[in-house]
Parts: sequence; structure tokens; C-alpha cells
Amino acid sequence: MTSMSDHGDLRAELETLTTEAFRPELSEIDRLPTLEIARLMNGEDTTVPAAVAAQLPLIAAAIDGIADRMARGGRLIYAGAGTAGRLGVLDASECPPTFNTDPSQVVGVIAGGPSAVVTSIEGAEDSRDLAAADLDALALTPDDTVVGVSASGRTPYAVGAVEHARKQGALTVGLSCNAHSALAAAADHGIEVVVGPELLTGSTRLKSGTAQKLVLNMLSTITMIRLGKTFGNLMVDVRASNEKLRARSRRIVALATGASDEEIEHALAATDGEVKNAVLTILGGVDGPTAARLLEESGGHLRAALAASAG
Repeated sequence: MTSMSDHGDLRAELETLTTEAFRPELSEIDRLPTLEIARLMNGEDTTVPAAVAAQLPLIAAAIDGIADRMARGGRLIYAGAGTAGRLGVLDASECPPTFNTDPSQVVGVIAGGPSAVVTSIEGAEDSRDLAAADLDALALTPDDTVVGVSASGRTPYAVGAVEHARKQGALTVGLSCNAHSALAAAADHGIEVVVGPELLTGSTRLKSGTAQKLVLNMLSTITMIRLGKTFGNLMVDVRASNEKLRARSRRIVALATGASDEEIEHALAATDGEVKNAVLTILGGVDGPTAARLLEESGGHLRAALAASAG
């Protein structure tokens, strides 16, 4: 049972966090016209990219570590509670349609389980043991990376996830929005995007959430670029699972090759709709089975497969 002294200790701890700081100059915000509140909020949001920019060398180092391990078959696993956990689940869920990854390759783990994505189960964030159990269910290996995400940098679930993963030999990243955080200290790669106090005191789904979203975008997207999931800035591994994506697939092949519509349809038909393979058949002048073999031999890197087709 939580005692009054425990509550007092936590309150004192929160008062030291930048993300929880009170801004007296905004204490009359509810009296302002809607447009003025919107201007204030927009102004706050414009400060986030600069805070992310200050962490770019650390973000890049983390990405190189993640990509090295994923190239060996490892997974990228996000772990967090509340907003931070939901952002991890969101980023993970967008990798299969964007990069044709297997759903098990990029995973979002949230305190309280899948139902916590749509329902607040905030009490679950207080358990390190729950984090360890959730990761044990995934059978971590040293090729995996666990990214703990927490605005405060002190959430027991996120810190516990990183500590447990590190003991298992996995690479660990701690993403928080406060300096000198326990989460960054626990991780191999600590990334602290200090965005300052929120418009609404302690509402870390705002600037902190935006900062986390920007960094998670980088972790997954640049890792996938390193893994050969793109050709230039084209999503050549996109999975054409609906009409919009089928149209996008044809457009990507056109942009990559400059081929006619007829050539593109023929190439996609010969490669079972695989964009990367279709591009290779056109640019490399090879048939579908040869394109598949060259890509497999090059680890899925289209530029390497093209070089092999020319050699």
C-alpha cells in the first residue's frame, strides 16, 4: 500500500522535472480568445525540432547500432507506458505497410497490454516486473534492441524494460524529455530531448509527445534506409495491400526507372507485385526469378543487386 510519505516523495520528484514545471505566465490561458491560445500552442510546438536537433549525434549512433543488429536478424522493440507506449505501438504498426517488414521485426510493447492503446491503464506504468515479463514473452536475444520511451525519464515500466533488456545482452536506448534521467543512465544510448515545460502543466502528450514521435520516426525510418528498404528516397519495399498502395507502387517504379506504363505493368506482373524486384527487372534487364535471386544475395539492397546484374 502506498503511504503518504511515498506520495510526498513522488510529488517532490515530479517538481524537479522540467516536463512537469508550472508556468505562471500561462495561468490565465483559459481566459484568452481561442485564436490566441492556438498561437501560443503553435509557438510552443515550433521549439521541438531544435531540441531534437541537439540530440542528432546520439540519435545517429543509436540508429547505427540498431541497424547492425537488425541486419543480423534482430528486432526493434519499443517499451513505454501511456502516451510514450502508444507512440511506440504506432511507430511499430506503421513499419509493415511502409517497409514490408514482418510484424515481429518492429514491436511496440505498452504497459497494461494492447488494451492500453485505447484505454488509460496508467497504474501499469509503475511496475518494473511487468516490463520484464512483457520482454521475456518476446524471448530477447543480443541482436535485439529495446527502446525505453518515457517523457519524465523515470517511469518504472520504461526504466525496468531497459534494465532487463541490458541484462539479457540486448542493445538499449533510453528516450526521455528530461536531462539527467534514470532512463538515459540505464541505457547504452541515452537520448534526452529537453523541450521544456508544457502549455498545460504536466501534459506530456504535447511537446514531449511530439519530440518522441519525431525521434521514433528517425529510429525506424533511417534504420530501414540503412537496411536497404529504400532506393534513394523511394519506398521500394512498400506492400501493395490496397488500391492506393497499388497505385503508389506503380508510381514508385515509374520514378525509379522512367519506364512506360506498359513496361511497369509487365514488370510488376513478372515479380508478383514486388516493387523492388520490378525495378531491378527493368533497370538490370533481368527476369523475375533472377531479380529475386540477386536481391536475396545482396541482402535486399537494390543498389547492390543492380551492381551485380551489371557485373
